[in-house]
Amino acid sequence: MLTTKEKIIQHALELGFSKIGFTKPEKLEAEGGKLAEWLFKNYHGDMKWMGKNIKKRLDPKLIFPEVKSVIVTAANYYTDNQRSNDAKVGNISRYAWGDDYHIVVEQKLNELFTYIKSVAPKTDGKVYVDSGSVMEKAWAQRAGIGWQGKHSLIISPQFGSWFFIGIILINVELESDIYSIDQCGDCTLCIGACPTNAIVEPYVLDARKCISYQTIENKGTMDPELSGKYLNELSFQQNWIYGCDICQDVCPWTHKFASDTNISEFYPHEDNINPNLSELESISSQEFNERFKNSPIKRIKHKKFIENIKAVKNIKEIEDERETS
Repeated sequence: MLTTKEKIIQHALELGFSKIGFTKPEKLEAEGGKLAEWLFKNYHGDMKWMGKNIKKRLDPKLIFPEVKSVIVTAANYYTDNQRSNDAKVGNISRYAWGDDYHIVVEQKLNELFTYIKSVAPKTDGKVYVDSGSVMEKAWAQRAGIGWQGKHSLIISPQFGSWFFIGIILINVELESDIYSIDQCGDCTLCIGACPTNAIVEPYVLDARKCISYQTIENKGTMDPELSGKYLNELSFQQNWIYGCDICQDVCPWTHKFASDTNISEFYPHEDNINPNLSELESISSQEFNERFKNSPIKRIKHKKFIENIKAVKNIKEIEDERETS
């Protein structure tokens, strides 16, 4: 007969999750020190919410006092579609090619939570998908999903870093899995590949320098100096208009173990792979909302999206002028 934990694992895999782990809700002491230093250096930029509810971030019992276990799920979103090197197209991060993960993963987590309550009727808890005062990456490492790579993302030895993390806090005590050990070794490919030097030291990201931050979280327009570095050091052939995957693309673990997702909602919308920059620049607000209605891209709104495209096109034009002068 299967244990409660084994039943939960089996059902999670049936729902499409690639991996699931369990850990105790112990206070994140070491992680708290690193977070405090990161915030002190203002590496979070405009993401002011990162500096709020710190005590809750470090102690799940302040979020859900009855918590006895932290369940962590991983939903692989990788597909074997490739980007074009055509300078006329825009690049969108892989995670945004398909449907919005907030909606997809949360729905699956709620289904899993409902199942858990069916096999353990007195279960209560809370579900989180990139929301609330929860340090997803810290719990993922503690639950054995993977280790935090030098680019700051969690790497799974089974499928690289192409996955979304989901969290369930429950009042049922379940056996913990083994903490994931760092397997990056001496590799620094992600650090060397970042065109804006956003990975200021191994495992530490200055979000303000990150292309993903600049194209998604930055409340203003893209920093011209940063954009210049982006093009001068990388070449304008990678025109990132939403997010960036450079540090993941070069990771050996990602190359070796990436496999296609079994969640159909994460398969790319055709328009999101290698879209024409000129075509995108001319879309109206209504067209933007219709085109990206089920996409995480919609969160940056039409105005920011157009600004990102114009920033890439303007800088590319400057680079073209330099080459012909």
